[in-house]
Amino acid sequence: MRKRALASHSPFLQALVGVGVLLLALGLALGALFIPANAGYAGVGPNFLPWVVSIALGLCGILLIRKARRGGFLHMEEHGGEHPYWAGFAWMSAGMLLNAALITRVGFILSCALCFVLAARGLRSAQGDGQGTTGWLTDTVVALMIAAPVYWMFTKFLGINLPGLTESGWL
Repeated sequence: MRKRALASHSPFLQALVGVGVLLLALGLALGALFIPANAGYAGVGPNFLPWVVSIALGLCGILLIRKARRGGFLHMEEHGGEHPYWAGFAWMSAGMLLNAALITRVGFILSCALCFVLAARGLRSAQGDGQGTTGWLTDTVVALMIAAPVYWMFTKFLGINLPGLTESGWL
């Protein structure tokens, strides 16, 4: 067990994580090259945020590699024996994947509400909170109270087309 804990703190493996983050940043920057740079309101175009994120990820990747080359995180506390909570991870993953799969079929509001409800269920189950039907209902109401105004703000005030359930633009 001690050998495995030390191996996870290996500077080489930590450098590989840094390289992975750096490659992710480069991939995002490559994708940002193909997004049109037409400046919108206040001179910011649709490619602005991908560039900001890719630069931030690139900086993090460089700093992780630098830290690993200087010995890494050798003085970290050892892991306390806790294991990942895979059921919570599965709930949250299902929420994100279903959101991506259903957004064009059921619209932004319902797909994002479903994503919120499933993510909340994953977080609640990780805390050992099994509220049953009341928890599901509360999460659904909160999800709809968040998703609907966000949809309306984007479509009605900002003029951004998001997938809706009806042609009216209100759902």
